Amino acid sequence: MAVYAERALPAEAYAPIPADAAPHGVSNIPAAAGFVGRGAALDALDSAFAGGAGEVVLHAVHGLGGIGKSALAAHWAAHRATARVRWRITADSPETVEAGLASLARALQPGLGELPAELQAERAVQWLAARDDWLVVLDNVERIDDVGAVVDRVASRGRILVTTRRATGWYRHGATIRLDVFEPAESVALFTRILTHDGPRDTDGADALCAELGHLALAVEQAAAYCAETSTSPRAYLDLRPATMFGAAAEGSDSERTIARIWHLTLDRLADTPLAGDLLRTLAWYAPDGIPRDLLDESAEPAELSAAIGRLVAYSMVTDNHDGTLTVHRLVQALARTPDPDDPHRGPEAIDHARSEAAAHLAKAFPTDVDQPAGWPRCRALLPHIDALTRHHSPDHDTVDTAQSLDRAALYQLGQGALAPAIQAFQRALATRERALGIEHPLTLGSRNNLAHAYQSAGDLGRALPLYQRTLEDCERVLGTDHPDTLGSRNNLAGAYDAVGDLGRALPLYQRTLEGFERVLGTDHPDTLTSRNNLAYAYKAVGDLGRALPLFQRTLEDCERVLGTDHPDTLISRNNLAHAYETVGDLGRALPLYQRTLEDRERLLGTDHPNTLLSRNNLAHAYETVGDLGRALPLYQRTLEDRERVLGTDHPNTLLSRNNLAGAYEAVGDLGRALPLYQRTLEDRERVQGIDHPDTLTSRNNLAYAYLTAGDLSRALPLFECTLEDRERVQGTDHPDTLASRDNLAGAYETVGDLGRALPLYQRTLEDRERVLGTDHPDTLTSRNNLAYTYLTAGNLRWALPLFECTLEDRERVLGTDHPDTLTSRNNLAYAYRRAGDLGRALPLYERTLEDRERVLGTDHPDTLASRNNLAHAYLTAGDLSRALPLFERALEDCERVLRPGHPMTAGVRASLKHARST
Repeated sequence: MAVYAERALPAEAYAPIPADAAPHGVSNIPAAAGFVGRGAALDALDSAFAGGAGEVVLHAVHGLGGIGKSALAAHWAAHRATARVRWRITADSPETVEAGLASLARALQPGLGELPAELQAERAVQWLAARDDWLVVLDNVERIDDVGAVVDRVASRGRILVTTRRATGWYRHGATIRLDVFEPAESVALFTRILTHDGPRDTDGADALCAELGHLALAVEQAAAYCAETSTSPRAYLDLRPATMFGAAAEGSDSERTIARIWHLTLDRLADTPLAGDLLRTLAWYAPDGIPRDLLDESAEPAELSAAIGRLVAYSMVTDNHDGTLTVHRLVQALARTPDPDDPHRGPEAIDHARSEAAAHLAKAFPTDVDQPAGWPRCRALLPHIDALTRHHSPDHDTVDTAQSLDRAALYQLGQGALAPAIQAFQRALATRERALGIEHPLTLGSRNNLAHAYQSAGDLGRALPLYQRTLEDCERVLGTDHPDTLGSRNNLAGAYDAVGDLGRALPLYQRTLEGFERVLGTDHPDTLTSRNNLAYAYKAVGDLGRALPLFQRTLEDCERVLGTDHPDTLISRNNLAHAYETVGDLGRALPLYQRTLEDRERLLGTDHPNTLLSRNNLAHAYETVGDLGRALPLYQRTLEDRERVLGTDHPNTLLSRNNLAGAYEAVGDLGRALPLYQRTLEDRERVQGIDHPDTLTSRNNLAYAYLTAGDLSRALPLFECTLEDRERVQGTDHPDTLASRDNLAGAYETVGDLGRALPLYQRTLEDRERVLGTDHPDTLTSRNNLAYTYLTAGNLRWALPLFECTLEDRERVLGTDHPDTLTSRNNLAYAYRRAGDLGRALPLYERTLEDRERVLGTDHPDTLASRNNLAHAYLTAGDLSRALPLFERALEDCERVLRPGHPMTAGVRASLKHARST
């Protein structure tokens, strides 16, 4: 029989650890090398542990794996904690917790080393439970139960700091502190410190690299170490394959602590909830922040979905913002959408399926009626996620759902004036539908039409027209000539011809479209009513007011009967009829109609609806037209403020409001405010809409005219010339806007006295307008008037007088005797008679013009004030001072009251009165 001798244990192994063990303190917590930033988090820990002794204080620092929890805890424990005993324990399993406690026991009482580990741990817990001058860091806790028993036993003493990916479940034990990513400056500082540790290195691009890594501590440290070891520049690192970025570890670093490895382990913990992995892979395709939680509603039953999201939140893979949105760190997303055949959580098929699911969720969630402001917040919330989805994969992976999302988003962006991204989205949606559905599928035809409309909105009619033409041809061939979509396509092509000024092709197409709608859908169908409105608008554009007005009137009557007086389309029809009345100079009917439309829209749509803002702008313009600038200016100002607030400073309608307000300032002679506003509008339109957009060219023309009014001919003339050249190049030599530019340039030449260039330009413009628009078009009549005035300025009364007389006759016949343009013609003819010395015909004409303007426009309209001044001049020329002086005096009083003392007209009347008094 063998006899074994027992090994004798030291005496202290049989007794508890003494209360005064380690009198000079003991710690296994090293200072964190290279620690940067985290001031707010360190201060939060100071505050959290500031309580008195006698009760355990536990605080859990939770956050995403790799975010820097362990480094923060180590730095705080080493540099800010004041406890005599400070001990770090790896706590990712019960075995490591026991081992950590055993090592603490041995540090306090070295003679315990021969005891079994479980007894060493028990001695450590007993000592902690009886003392209070200690801090234990439980690092990387995976399950609360692994440390719960220990925490409960020492519940009356000391301080415990936990680091964990688990965000939830700590309510019974203590408070939690959420650790977020680095601030940008902090992550760049850490990256630079590691990269340049052994000497100067190329740090260009460090800020971009840290941003791409989402300022995640471990990712920044891992990238910096890799760059330092391999001499890879920050910008070159950005070009690495994702697998390299996430899996690479520098020599000498812990290969188990790479981004890919840490998150693989976390997802292993979630393996009992497969839906959690599915959701994370789907969320990976969206933008990191503000992901609407309801996008996932169709992924599972509510209870199962909530449980899966809860698990992701518990392990800090997802943040619940408690406002209906979720946040996922961008590196978690990048990893989750990067295939890795060696990672069961990132199989290629699973990632492809998740991408398709992400697209399907967005397609179902995006509002269908993007014109309604009630849906705009939802549109804005989803746009970043559609952008992220399409940015993170190539177009050949787009599905029909992707195309649907892009198409809806582009329609919203188009309505908001974001033309460039809308066009790109329409192009990609069209390409996807052509590939997935075929070139003749109705959805493909719809995409083609939408892209054409976007081109038209951007002023790129060279690409819009062929696309509209092809779409109409395809619709006629595939759907038939009478299909509603075909009729809609025909209407859109007519609108494009209208936009390029080709009214000769637009009108017949509008007429045919209306006939088709009436025959197929009936005379009362909403689309038929819209078509009738469009035809009326085309008649107005060609100057055929005799057919336009009755059609506008009938359309409004039909809309009120069929749709009701409060229907949005009825309000549009009422607005259009008001505009038609304004065009024919019937402001007595236009103004009440504009006012009623605005009141109805405010009541039905709200004060901030875009159509309400449009009505406010239109009413302001009507007030300006009747010369009531006292009401026009505040309305323009309010409309601009509201559009900036509701639509944004760069929306096309906002830019239009800014232009209109500048025009109103110019009308009252306030060039000090008008000019900067015109300049800003031009700069904004060039930046937002492009230098060749029709609206930009209009702004350039308006600024040139303002310079001309201010007498700054050195800037006005080149701008007029540049605008004409651009319009000829962009819109064509016969476009109505081009003809207007030619007329304006002629006027500028006339103003500077260069009649040698003004006359030929006026003559050419008149010839072109007669050929393009017709002899009776209002613009043609304006050209005839302008040419007559230039003949008069040149002293050629023989040609001027017959042209003035002819223009007056034509305007009376076409526009009516009371139209403002007719009254202008009557005034001009009177002036021509006065220049010719024929006061017998001039005076009665001046008197009639003043009477008519007072009756039609009102006594305070600027044109009425001009008539009063002109009649006074005529009396003065006739030597009738008794009538001239009182009229000059009244004209001056009215100008100073209605306009401004410094207004050019006011200054002119003042000079005329002074001259009359000296006569």
